[in-house]
Amino acid sequence: MFWLHNTEQDMNWYDILKGDTRDKLENNWREQAKVKGTSKELDHKPVCKLFIPWASGTWLLTELEPGSTLAFGLCDLGFGTPEIGDVCLHELYSVEGPGGLRVEQDIHFVAKKTLRKYADDARRIGCVVV
Repeated sequence: MFWLHNTEQDMNWYDILKGDTRDKLENNWREQAKVKGTSKELDHKPVCKLFIPWASGTWLLTELEPGSTLAFGLCDLGFGTPEIGDVCLHELYSVEGPGGLRVEQDIHFVAKKTLRKYADDARRIGCVVV
């Protein structure tokens, strides 16, 4: 289940995504939707990296369903078991750390490989390395 941004408070999760990141993620979702479930599924390079400044959580995102907060990518909570799947950006943004810190986008991240390659490497070593 995902949350629609119905209130101004819900829209704060947009603060995570900088620049044209949201548009790129949504465009990838649209492209993937055309071939999802077939042998022609796309293996996008991650558009952005999100991280928790006070812990070891990392997310490499490739897609965002338009009109929702449901994103897709490689999720690593720091427990040694990174996995590809969906993540709710509203829920991610709702986590508040010390001093009011929240999840952030690494504005310097540039993907060098596809999501599956990052996932293969992460599973092998137990964490996402960029």
